Amino acid sequence: MTTVPAPPIRIGKTAVGALSMLAVATGALESVVTPTLPLLQRELDMSPAEGALLSIVLLVTGALVTPIAGRLGDRYGGKRILIRLMTVVCAGGLVSALAPNLQVLLLGQVLQGAMVGALPLSFILVRKHLPAAESKVAIGVVSGLFVGGGMAGTLSAGPVAEGLSRHWMFALPTIAVIGATLLVNRLMPDDPPGRPDDAGVDWPGLLLLSAALVTLMLALALAPDIIGSQPLMLLALVVVLAALVTGWTAVERRAASPMVDLGLLARPAVWKSCVLTFVICAGTAVAVHLVPQLFAVSADDYGFGAGATEIGFFLLPGAVVASLAGPLSGIGARRFGARAVVCTGGAVMTAALFALAAAHSEVWHLVVGKAMIALANGLCVTALVTGTATAVDPGDTGIATGLVLVTRVIGFAVGVQISGAILTAGTPSGSDVPAESAFVTGFVVAGAVTALSLLVARTLSKGVEE
Repeated sequence: MTTVPAPPIRIGKTAVGALSMLAVATGALESVVTPTLPLLQRELDMSPAEGALLSIVLLVTGALVTPIAGRLGDRYGGKRILIRLMTVVCAGGLVSALAPNLQVLLLGQVLQGAMVGALPLSFILVRKHLPAAESKVAIGVVSGLFVGGGMAGTLSAGPVAEGLSRHWMFALPTIAVIGATLLVNRLMPDDPPGRPDDAGVDWPGLLLLSAALVTLMLALALAPDIIGSQPLMLLALVVVLAALVTGWTAVERRAASPMVDLGLLARPAVWKSCVLTFVICAGTAVAVHLVPQLFAVSADDYGFGAGATEIGFFLLPGAVVASLAGPLSGIGARRFGARAVVCTGGAVMTAALFALAAAHSEVWHLVVGKAMIALANGLCVTALVTGTATAVDPGDTGIATGLVLVTRVIGFAVGVQISGAILTAGTPSGSDVPAESAFVTGFVVAGAVTALSLLVARTLSKGVEE
């Protein structure tokens, strides 16, 4: 006699609220290193190379864990994997908070990198327990609050580290993550496994993907310093990266149960979302890096001479807008479709980047421009994740959204490194202040690339329907 599975339990606002709290807390914990990197370098006596390593290690592990978490969530159940993943994140946060030296802090950051996989697992739970229309809004809320949490962490990390200590900078958001994880465990109903575990974990693909991501991040981190002095080293890294990607592709094609389904990636709804997410996040990262740097340039030159507290205040409107963009995007995607939201967001970001290139002589120019870019990023990324999540089979939700979120992480890393390279190249010899033209170049390059993405966005709806 065949047993008919029970219908999924419909979740209420409290369960979605618990996922939202977890998104805010993990977003804050993810973002505390970047604004306090100079302080960490001083206190832990780090070299610039070690500082670069610290700034990217979470991104590397996050980009690796995300597709794995999505695949395991699809296979074994989203809640089961989410709670285990957040246990690792909480351990990493506590290790980072107690770290006496760089080595222990790096270990904590490696463990914290697992947090990036929490989003696709949250999407699995929302998709299983809510109707399609409501799940779009819920995914938008969770995505937007993750972005808002990241901005909140960026704003608060400096004051906490300076007023209390660097230890509390990690401890406070970790405590919030622990509390939110307990709430999710209590309020979120269990979801049944989506598929049997016939083939196990694709360890060869996992190792090759790990090596490829580490090589990519290492090349991006070292490129500004070695492109002129040691071009052969950079070329060697590119060759190694190409070999690893080729090997990984061959392994995934032959794997019985690949961690990254290349067939799924080849679907227009998925690969177009990945391309657009990469471009949008790279453009956003340029502004995220350049705007605070421009605020900090001395008023005797062409900047404003702002300190850490002032910069945080100037960025506050962007944080507020970023937290609202996700829910707005979910509502817009449900009413007008993902393509309309992405095209609108891309157009707003393009206009804002070109406007910053033309006008950045007043504080309000940068404040408004940065807020518009934060709005556009939230609209685009949330619509792309939402569209991807609802365009694939429910059993593929985790891995499909995981692919999009991996490209988000890589896009941010690439954008930051590109903007850093532009500022380095635009700094006159003997000076530590970049020329104003370097900022203009960065904004123009980001605006031009974002504008080209609109060509892909125009075909997005067709890809989703297919």
